[in-house]
Amino acid sequence: RNRSRRPAAARGAKERSAMGDDKFDGLYMTVAQQAGGIDPLFDSFFGFLRRKTDFFTGAGDGSKAEATMTAAFAKHGKLFAAENAEKEAREAKRRADEEARKKRVAEEKAKQAAASAPPQRFEDVADEAVKSEPSAAPAAAADDGAPAADEESKGAKPILNGGITDKYRWTQTLSDVTVFVPVPEGTRAKQLAVCIEQRSLRVGFKGQPPIVDGELHAKVKADDCLWTVEDNREVSLTLQKVNGMEWWKCVLVGDPEIDTQKVEPENSNLSDLDGETRQTVEKMMYDQRQKQLGLPTSEEQKKQDMLAKFMAQHPEMDFSNAKIC
Repeated sequence: RNRSRRPAAARGAKERSAMGDDKFDGLYMTVAQQAGGIDPLFDSFFGFLRRKTDFFTGAGDGSKAEATMTAAFAKHGKLFAAENAEKEAREAKRRADEEARKKRVAEEKAKQAAASAPPQRFEDVADEAVKSEPSAAPAAAADDGAPAADEESKGAKPILNGGITDKYRWTQTLSDVTVFVPVPEGTRAKQLAVCIEQRSLRVGFKGQPPIVDGELHAKVKADDCLWTVEDNREVSLTLQKVNGMEWWKCVLVGDPEIDTQKVEPENSNLSDLDGETRQTVEKMMYDQRQKQLGLPTSEEQKKQDMLAKFMAQHPEMDFSNAKIC
């Protein structure tokens, strides 16, 4: 659903075109080129009025003819002033949009650089503890290797909770996914063919093969999804998730995936959630941090506590081979 609006300057140009303002542009351009300048053009035009019309003879003392010329001059002088103001406003908006775009790109690059830097986490302290115990070093190294390989297999580290492909970039919150598809500069919404369905997405130019086309990772609320063209160079699509409690690992099935365990929700958004939803989100965040640290999740900890309590109540039983499933 396109929410973009036609600029006022474009509407004004269309209205003037509908009035026939440019109807004889080709003819006038030819006459002006042959006349050789503005002054000769006016001289030729008034010569035509003098010889072929009653512009002068029907005007009496000439005041009516002069008033007609003055009125026409005033009319087009006002139109020129309005068009020039619109042009300056468009240019100012273009510069402001360009500065905003550059700022967004710089911020994303900074976040991407920060995300690629190795964070100082609990594992660093744990590694030091392992080094201080030589006898346990081989086993610890083997244990550390397995989770690392497992993490690599889960996908790339998220960038702004999303990722970048060769055709688009994307970000997400728990409730929606935003997709940015680059298009040639100067692209207008009317040139595009965008189709957002519950399980599929297609973006491209009318009459051409689509730029983006495929099955969505999960269902979306098609009627609530929006799209627009930003700065005439990028299609921005907002997809509302059906399941507002799930992090997407990709936008389209088969595209590069991210590791959803490394997604970092904005804490400031938690205050906007109702009590039950906020509790669920906080639990998800806690479990993600525990997994990253190699510690038990809330469910696993609950099982361990239950087993410990049961063991305390039954000291006569042997739990040496007990395992938590």
